[in-house]
Amino acid sequence: MSTTYAQLRALLLLAIFLGGSLAVLVFETNASAQEITRPPLSPAQRKRRQQQQQKKQTRSPQTTPATVTAPTRNNAASSSSQPIRVPQITQQPKPTPTPARASTPAPQQTPPPAPSPSSQAEPAQKADNIEEDDEVIRVTSNLVVVPVSVTNERGEPVQGLKATDFRLEEEGRAQEVAQVGDADQVPLDIAILFDASSSIGERFAFEQEAAARFLKQVLKPIDRAAVFVIEGKPRLEQQLAAAEIASAKLLRISAPTKSTPTAFYDTTTSAARYLAQNAPGRNRRVIVVISDGDDNFSERVKEGEVEDARALNRGEKLPTNALARQGVTHRKALLEVQREVQRADAVFYSINPSGGGLKFNARGTRAQAGMQQLADTTGGTSFTPEQLTELDEIFRRIAAELRAQYLLQYYSNSDAPNGKFLSIKVRTPARAEARVRARSGYYAKK
Repeated sequence: MSTTYAQLRALLLLAIFLGGSLAVLVFETNASAQEITRPPLSPAQRKRRQQQQQKKQTRSPQTTPATVTAPTRNNAASSSSQPIRVPQITQQPKPTPTPARASTPAPQQTPPPAPSPSSQAEPAQKADNIEEDDEVIRVTSNLVVVPVSVTNERGEPVQGLKATDFRLEEEGRAQEVAQVGDADQVPLDIAILFDASSSIGERFAFEQEAAARFLKQVLKPIDRAAVFVIEGKPRLEQQLAAAEIASAKLLRISAPTKSTPTAFYDTTTSAARYLAQNAPGRNRRVIVVISDGDDNFSERVKEGEVEDARALNRGEKLPTNALARQGVTHRKALLEVQREVQRADAVFYSINPSGGGLKFNARGTRAQAGMQQLADTTGGTSFTPEQLTELDEIFRRIAAELRAQYLLQYYSNSDAPNGKFLSIKVRTPARAEARVRARSGYYAKK
């Protein structure tokens, strides 16, 4: 009985011993698995790990093995027993893997939130608007466009010139021609002034038909024409319209049936102001007059006559020659008309049907000289055909000249105040034999 009890006790102790060894084996296996699954440690981390393990071993007490008395298997029948040392397993928590730690970086400032696309686009939009506004200011205030006609000795247009072929001066200072515009690409607005006063007489119908053909010949779909009638006072017969409409309106003008005065200066002034107000600034502006230019009823002329009468009443001495007295008045009136045409940036052309009779008529000669002055100062031409049959050829030359114009563009470096007249001179040194016609100047627009 006692032997059986001793055997059972020995078996029990053996089971306890074997069970503890199995637990240790499982624990070490789990730890090894965790070590395998851990990310590799840096040398600094391994050193820190070792230091931590050494500290733990120093703090934790050493395990004292428990002593139990069990019968020896060699002497199982003996009642005496020898002590068997069995290591005692202490339950330890599973080690927690230490995360890989890199060197501690310096604290970073939190970046501001990224701006939304709209907030990013807004400054760019503002910058673009400023640039566009600056460009508009620069173009409208400093860009000067000068229509220039270059013809040979036969009056035919000289084509193929480039910006480097021109020499342009403003107030005596050389200016750089930035670009030469193509006249065909710039719309044309024409004011045609048709003399319906009694001085025209039997030439009326022929001139009327020739002028209507001219409009159909020169105007393209993008161009327009306005029709003015020269009589005792300015009359706008047709506002700016296409060639078909303007020419049809011109043909419906009635011939004078009684003595009708001529207000040439007032009508030309009205046409210039009309173009300045109704023709876009980018368009070319042209005034074509069919008249002898002998004004006898414009307001400036009538005022001059009144002033002469008052001067005589005051006892002032005036030229005894009536023509000389009228000459002073007409020169003043002509300068006023010239300023209006130049302010409108218009080119003035005239066709005087009086022909050879001008050589013997002092008033007619003075009137023609006045129209020639308007043409010279604006870059146009004044024609005096000897015969009416030459009208079609003259209109053809004007049409060809307008199509072959050079539009010189330059940025003025002048700081002249608004309204000051600045003189212009254009030459073609490489083509000294060519005739160059351009306006004599322009009024600064700030």
